[in-house]
Amino acid sequence: MPELPEVETTVNGLQPIQSLTIKAFSIFNPNLRWPVDPEISLLLENEIALQIYRRAKYIILKFQSFHLVIHLGMTGKFTFSSPAESRKKHDHIEISFFNFNQVVRYNDPRRFGSVHLVRGKLEEFFLIKNLGVEPLSDEFSGDYLFQKARNRQQAIKAFIMNQSIVVGVGNIYASEALFMTGIPPQKKSKQVSKKLMSNLTDNIKAVLNHAIEKGGSSINDFFNTGGQAGYFQIEHQVYGREGLPCKRCGSFIKKIVIAQRSSFFCRQCQR
Repeated sequence: MPELPEVETTVNGLQPIQSLTIKAFSIFNPNLRWPVDPEISLLLENEIALQIYRRAKYIILKFQSFHLVIHLGMTGKFTFSSPAESRKKHDHIEISFFNFNQVVRYNDPRRFGSVHLVRGKLEEFFLIKNLGVEPLSDEFSGDYLFQKARNRQQAIKAFIMNQSIVVGVGNIYASEALFMTGIPPQKKSKQVSKKLMSNLTDNIKAVLNHAIEKGGSSINDFFNTGGQAGYFQIEHQVYGREGLPCKRCGSFIKKIVIAQRSSFFCRQCQR
C-alpha cells in the first residue's frame, strides 16, 4: 500500500496540472472503495485546480468551492497519457484540461482507492477530521510523542502507526525508524524514554524525507506519475529482510506480528 513518501511523490508528479482548468472529468468505473459521486463530472467542469497537496496519505486538490480528496488504496496510481493513447485495463478516471496536451488517468486494479468531493469544510470531512499531526511538521517532536505515549501499554510500533497520533508513518517506515533508533518494535510505548522519543521523531523525519528523495518504495504496485518505480526499497535496513544478516551487526533479521502487521527488527541492534 502506498505510504506517505509514495503519496508525496505522486503529489509532486501532479504539480504540472496545478492552476489548469478542467475540461472534462470522466468516470469510467465508479466502483471504488466508495462509489464515486457522478456529480463530480459536472461540478468540476471548468474549475481551476488551485492547489495540489498531501494530508496524511490523502491527495488533496483544492478548487474554488470544493476539495477533491483522493486515497490511492493498495494499488492506485496516476499517470499522464496522450489523449489518443488507448485506456489501459483498470483506468477508472480520466481528467483532461484546457491548454494541456496530456490527460491524467487514475488506474487501480484492486479498486481499494477512493475519490471524494468535499463541499463543506475539509477539516470536518470524515476521513480528515480525526487525523493526527504531520510527521514532517515542527509540531511533531520528541516532547509531543513522549506526552502522547504516557501510560500507554501499546507496542511502540503500533503507537507510531496510529493515525490519530501522527499520520503517514506506515509499516515500512515505522520498522526502519525503530531500527535507526535502536528500539525493539514490541516495546511498550510508555517505557520509551524522552531522549529515545526525541531520537525516534528525528529518525522518522529522516527516513521519510530520504524515501521521498528516492521516489518512495515500490514493493509491489507503486509507480509514480511517469510510470517509474521508486527505489528506496533497495536501502531497507530491516523491512522485508527476515532471515538476512543485519547490515549493521550481521545478526539475522527477525519478523514478528504486531497489531496484525509484519514487523522486522534486529535483536542485537534493537534492545
